[in-house]
Formats: sequence, structure tokens, C-alpha cells
Amino acid sequence: MPETDVKSKYEFQSEARQVLELMIHSVYSNPDIFLRELVSNASDAIDKLRIEGLSDEDLSGLAGDGRITVTLDAPGRTITVEDNGIGMSREELVSYLGTIARSGTKEFISAMRDAASTGRGDLIGQFGVGFYSSFIVAERVTVETRRAMSPEAWVWDSTGDGTFTVESGSMKGNGTRITLYIREKPKDEDAEEKDYLSKWVLRGIIKQYSDFVSYPIYMKENGHEHEEDNEPVNSMKALWIRPEDEVTKEEYDEFYRHITHDWEEPMERIVYKAEGTNEFHALLFIPSRPPMDLYYRDGRHGVQLYIRRVFIMNDCRDLIPEYMRFVKGVVDSEDLPLNVSRELLQQDRQTAMIKRGLTRKVLDSLKRMKQDKPDEYKKFWVSFGPTLKEGLISDPKNKEAILKLCLFDSSKGLRTSMEDYVSSMKDGQKNIYYLAGGTLTALAASPKLESFKKRGIEVLLLNDAVDELWAAASTNFEDRPFVSAASEDALSEEEDQVSDEEREQAKRLEDSGFVTRIKEVLSRQEGIAASIDDVKLSTRLVDSPATFVQKGDPISAQMRNMFKAMGQEAPEEKRILELNPGHPLIKKIAGESEGNNGELDLWCRVLTGLAQVSDGETVDDGRAFTEILTKLLDR
Repeated sequence: MPETDVKSKYEFQSEARQVLELMIHSVYSNPDIFLRELVSNASDAIDKLRIEGLSDEDLSGLAGDGRITVTLDAPGRTITVEDNGIGMSREELVSYLGTIARSGTKEFISAMRDAASTGRGDLIGQFGVGFYSSFIVAERVTVETRRAMSPEAWVWDSTGDGTFTVESGSMKGNGTRITLYIREKPKDEDAEEKDYLSKWVLRGIIKQYSDFVSYPIYMKENGHEHEEDNEPVNSMKALWIRPEDEVTKEEYDEFYRHITHDWEEPMERIVYKAEGTNEFHALLFIPSRPPMDLYYRDGRHGVQLYIRRVFIMNDCRDLIPEYMRFVKGVVDSEDLPLNVSRELLQQDRQTAMIKRGLTRKVLDSLKRMKQDKPDEYKKFWVSFGPTLKEGLISDPKNKEAILKLCLFDSSKGLRTSMEDYVSSMKDGQKNIYYLAGGTLTALAASPKLESFKKRGIEVLLLNDAVDELWAAASTNFEDRPFVSAASEDALSEEEDQVSDEEREQAKRLEDSGFVTRIKEVLSRQEGIAASIDDVKLSTRLVDSPATFVQKGDPISAQMRNMFKAMGQEAPEEKRILELNPGHPLIKKIAGESEGNNGELDLWCRVLTGLAQVSDGETVDDGRAFTEILTKLLDR
């Protein structure tokens, strides 16, 4: 007998054992989901066979009429869920059912333990452990399976004790048959718990959770002449085809859970029917919170694609722009060919039309949400705002519409929209001002804002990684230019409003040769001094002695660090050191440094260090900077 025919015993991966223990000893608030998860897995297996059959002629003959059968044997205390899908090989059995490779398992275990206190009842599917929910109701589970086109069948068996066995099986056709041996309920438990050995209970669960599954689900009951119902239990009516007023909120929410495995209700639902030369239906959802893989390059992004109610593929990225990757749902086209591939989708004109239509629909829905449900929209923005702002770079055609959806923190301590910012601009204000790079706390405390605050001019604080990219590439909003508050001569002459006293202070320092002496000292210093292109007396500073502003295209220290981390060369750095002529420290340095360039050397290092710290940077040599400060303060 070949070695692979021998019954082999394996141990579950350690985290899988913890999940099993939780399932077996669970007081899970919704044990019904074990059947929903098994039916969903069966549907996925049929989908996979159909997809592989599109490119493999040998498999295409097997990918005929998919069906799922739920068999109840009440006297034998078993429930069996069977499908005629892709099936599994021996290696897949061991890999899929013996380990949990998906990220987030530790979070699931923690959430499962807290479920009773938090009131969350539907955690299982979210973490990819749906099969293990069988052990909520079963004391033993067997899985018989045969991979399509494989001559071998296999049987997986476990009692959830930390081990499982795999041996040769006798299953004739392709697919998978999962048998649950339902554990007996202790006599002292609540007598009102559902009887999962009742045909009507199982039918009710299927109708509630799986009515929209696109393959027929049949019920078979043993013990009574093994009769099989002729009609499927589920309606198989696609929700996205049905009129919206005929579908309940509960049905929409359950469909959302079915396709996303998210335990929370969606934040927003978008139903769309496009007619004309390119007809399609779409049922889209915006989740209540960001999925764990939102910022993973290989995350599961995109929507499900159907063609004339036939499932084609999951995670179709070509129908929705990347900056809307948080959107989940289904798109059903009437015109695309059934044998369409991912490569053809990328080049297909109809695909591009669907993408444009969906993009406009989502943007319109977000606009209505922002107007009609502002509190909900604020929650959306916290979760998905940084992702949506990527469209300001990648989608120039919809840039104006996206900008109108943006909410920005501002120097006034509020969150504002572009339209609100423009409507509240001061008389004579020509530009839209922003400050980017660093944390919100650092931006709000930046010395670069002092003059703007003094003059009552609002500045947008852009602290997301994507902000500097789109802000630098943007020219205007409603004919008002974007200007960085960190740039040289940011304020226009009309807005600057320099007082006579400020002009006189600056003139006295300039005439004394103070600025010239500072430039001479900095020209001999290394480190940060080497990036300083000029020294000026500032009209923007009020309370701070010094700050850096940028000459040419504005780029923050944080953006430079990001370029370096990616191995790319950042644009040439040109800084201007601005000094506050009215600050007591600057006056003192100017007075005491005349004829004493040695001391001025120390003060220049202090001023450049203070300017770095105020920008959220670290000083070049922290120890040397501390020693200089100590020395000067000690005097």
C-alpha cells in the first residue's frame, strides 16, 4: 500500500487549537452561523471550479450545474453539507483545515473571549475561521473530498482534541462532503436552545442567511424514506436585481455579511442600475470601519463581478478605482463576455465605462451622505478619508468633486471643508493656505502659523502621508491658488499687513549688519547649516525666535525621510532661516555678538536647532546641542 494511503495523524497549529477550544467551550451568542459558514464555503468551492473551468477545458465539463445539499439524519445525530465544487487534495486538506494562516487570528481569539461582554455576536467569518465554527455544535467533524480531475479522494477527521487524521477515501465525484456529529446537550442546559436536528430549524437558518446564494440548496432528510425535496430551500434571487423597495434592510445587511464576513452593519448602501449602451447592476456597501488589509498591497480589494447572474471573480480591482478600495459589493454586467479574464478586463472599453459610472455613483452618494448625514460622514472620513484623498492624485477628472468631499483640520481648531474654507476667507485674502508634514499636534503648534493666526487667516493642517503629494500637485480650487504656509513670502502684500513698528525693528537689525554676520557664520558650519540658502528677518513670526521656510517647491522633512526610506532621491533642499526681529532672544544675540563671532557661532547652532525642533525634526547632534544650550544658559 502506498504511504499516502496510510491513515496519518497530525496536530493542529497552535493558534488553531486555541480557536477550537473557544469554539467547543463557547457561549457564542449566535451558533446558527455554523451552517451559514459551511454553505458559504460550499458556494465558494463551486465558484472556484467555475472560474478554473474558464481557462481549463478539462475542468469546464465539470463546472456544470452547481448544487449544495444539506442532509439531516436526526436518529444518527448528524448534519451533512455537500457540494460539487473544486474539492481538495491531501495537501490542501492538511493546509486549509490544520492551520490558520490568515493574519488577525490573535485578534480574533481576543475578540472571541470578549464577545460576551461586548455584545458582538458575529466574529467568526471576519477572521477566516468559518469552518471551525462547526465545533460550536459538533463533537466530531469529518470532511470527505476529492479534487476535480484527481483520481484520489481523502477523509479528514477530528474531534477537536488538538489533532486530526487524514486517510484515503472513496468519494466518487469531485466536491466536498462535511459531516457534523452533533453533540448531545447536557440536561441542565437551557431547554429553549434551538434543536439543530430539526429539519425546519435548518430550513429557517438557510432561508435567513443563505437565501441569496446563487446555487440551489436542497434539503434531504434521512430516517423518513430518505426523501429529497424537489424545490431548493433558497430563492437564489440576486438582491441587486430586485427592486430596492422589495428588499428589507435585514436582507441587505445579511448579504453584506455574506460577501465581506464583517460582523458590523455597513455604514452606507449604494444601489445602482445603469441602462443604455452598457447595462449593469451594482449593489455596493461602505463598511463601518476599515478592513485590516486596507493598506496592504496584496489585500483583498475590489468588488465581485457577475455576468448575467453568473459569478466570474472575486476582488475585481478593474471596476472600482484604487482610492475607493474600501467599497465592497457586487457588479453584474449584461454585456461582458462570460469568458472574460483579468487581462481582458484591463483593456475592455465596457469595463472602463462601468468603472466611470461606479466612480460617479459613489462620489454622488458620498456627497449626499455629507449633506444629509453629517455625523455619519464624519465617521466615514475618519476611517476612509486618507484613502479617498489618493484620488486627488490619481483621478484628475474627478479631483474637484473629491476636494468638495474632503474634511480638513485647520489652524482654528476645527474640521472644515474646502467650500466652508472659501466662504469664510477674509476680505482681501487671495489664496488657500495649507501646512503639510508632521503630526497634527506639531502642525498646529508650528511657528509658521503665527503670522496667519495674528491676521485671522485660516490654514489647513494636512497631516496624512498623501497630503503633501496632492497639495503640491494642486494649482487651485474655484480659481483660488493653493499656497504652502511654509513657503517663502507665503502671504501676499495685501495680507501681510506689516506694522510700522515691525518694519523699524527689522531695519535696525539689518543696518547693524546682524544678518550678514549670521550668514557668514552659517557658511562655515556643517550639518543643517549646509542646507540653508539664505537668512531673512521675518514678518511671519510673533512668539518664536526662528523658523525654517522653504525656497522653491515646498517639501517637508517628513516627506524627505519618506523618499529616503523608499530609496529615492529627494529634491534639492533649499531652506531659508527666518529670524524674528522683535523677539527678546534675537535682540540679545544681536547686541552681545557684535565683534564676537565665537559666541555667535554657538548661538547660530542654537537657532538652527530650535528651528529644526519646531518643525518636528531631530537636531543633527543632540548631545552637542544640549551641551551648547547648557553652556549658554549657565552663563
